[in-house]
Amino acid sequence: MIQLRSDANRMPARLSLRRLPQALAVLLALLVVATPGLVAAEDLFDPYGAPMISLPSVLPASDNAPLQRTAVAAREHDDFPGPPVGVLPASSDWEWHVRPTGFIYHTYWANAQEPRMSTQLVDETDNGPLADSMLGGRLGLIRYGPRDRAEGFQLDILVGASLRQDPDQGLDVVSTDFRVDIPFTYGIGPHRFKFGYYHVSSHTGDEFLLKNPSHVRLNFYRDVLVLGYSYYATPKIRLYTEAGWAFASEFSEPWEFQFGLDYGPAGPTGGRGAPFFAVNVHLRQELDFSGNLAVQAGWAWRGRQPGDGTLRTGLYYYNGGSPQFSFFRENEQQTGWGLWYDF
Repeated sequence: MIQLRSDANRMPARLSLRRLPQALAVLLALLVVATPGLVAAEDLFDPYGAPMISLPSVLPASDNAPLQRTAVAAREHDDFPGPPVGVLPASSDWEWHVRPTGFIYHTYWANAQEPRMSTQLVDETDNGPLADSMLGGRLGLIRYGPRDRAEGFQLDILVGASLRQDPDQGLDVVSTDFRVDIPFTYGIGPHRFKFGYYHVSSHTGDEFLLKNPSHVRLNFYRDVLVLGYSYYATPKIRLYTEAGWAFASEFSEPWEFQFGLDYGPAGPTGGRGAPFFAVNVHLRQELDFSGNLAVQAGWAWRGRQPGDGTLRTGLYYYNGGSPQFSFFRENEQQTGWGLWYDF
């Protein structure tokens, strides 16, 4: 059962790794700055797949053999099924597309607030078992760029509801955070950029308020402008950093920063899947920039179509300010299992 602490305005001192997010933030920031020089952009392929055309229609038959041998050698060192041997990615001209297929700037896998479809069954050090779920979706509105690869300019919309339930109380709703994102994104080669807006507001559950009449409901909300950058050091490794500034808020301070790394399959996996790892550090001004650390590791699957998302399952660890903003002053340390589908 959820237990309220006697002093809701004080951050408990029990978190022994309180400064760990800042240290990781510095390390990840250095990686984002330093890594672009390690891998040339022209050595990368599109990590989100593209329609394929066969080589015989492009090259004479006598020229195919060396390229086919190269493709076979590359396949032997890959951990997911690639395109058929002897094909190259197709391409298309830059043009306008309404309701484009696929996305240019993908959500951060280990971020606890971005809209996705997910559920996490965790044990929290002070509050016991919790069920945290996200019901969300994403829609591409318009793109100017190629139809068949993640480049160009694109406007999207994301919506999601982050729900917390208490298994010890018949899955009573403890709280729900609602979020809407409108990102404007741009991609070229291994580089991705994002400028956008999001709104998030927290709502304490009716069942929780009835059972905890002394609890003071917080009208926590944020209207935020964000600027983000992602870099694909390899097709399987993405480094990212993002800054957010709230121009309107309550119980929240303006600034937030996050850094992270996603490692996972860059192309279709088939049924066998492939390993993934994700880490996110989220620093928030209202918590004196101590923020939180989230880590995920497990197995992932990707489809063959450009619009297919990534299904992941595995272990989950979270340490820091509560991801449910109705309790943002509370420190939580969670361990458990998660199932995630990212767009």
